[in-house]
Amino acid sequence: MRFTPASIALAVLLTTVSSAGLSQRPDSQISPLSVEWQKAGEAARKAGNYQGATDALESALAVDPRNRTAYIELAQVARAQGLQGKAIRLYREALLLEPNDVAALVGQGEAMVEKGAIAKAKENLAQAQGLCKANCAAVGQLAAAIEKGPPATVLSAKDSVPAPKGPATETP
Repeated sequence: MRFTPASIALAVLLTTVSSAGLSQRPDSQISPLSVEWQKAGEAARKAGNYQGATDALESALAVDPRNRTAYIELAQVARAQGLQGKAIRLYREALLLEPNDVAALVGQGEAMVEKGAIAKAKENLAQAQGLCKANCAAVGQLAAAIEKGPPATVLSAKDSVPAPKGPATETP
């Protein structure tokens, strides 16, 4: 009688733990269908078809939300369209899956430079330099982008504002 509550609690705990382990796949196993969509999106991005690339990459993420490469590709599409804020968010999603991904760190840093957030880009550069062991060309590109600074924006208006062509609607 005295061991019944403890044995019931232990049985429930073991059942819960063992069933949770059966339903999950390892992070290294990305769905093959997701990889196919990701490759189709990458090909569309390289061809300049950004809408097709976005559709394919979003399909890849719908099939398997752990496809980190699809997040990085989608972020590159967003950067090509001039959507740096969206790209930074997508790189962050990739970094949530793998915090030590140098490609995601560098891409996010470059998007931050394009947006004008130099201080945060320098943080990404420091983290990428600490992680980079072999091929560090991307880290060098980020350092060069930070050195160059954000792109200049045109603030002067060269075109004059045209005068309205219709009659005035108000009388003094």
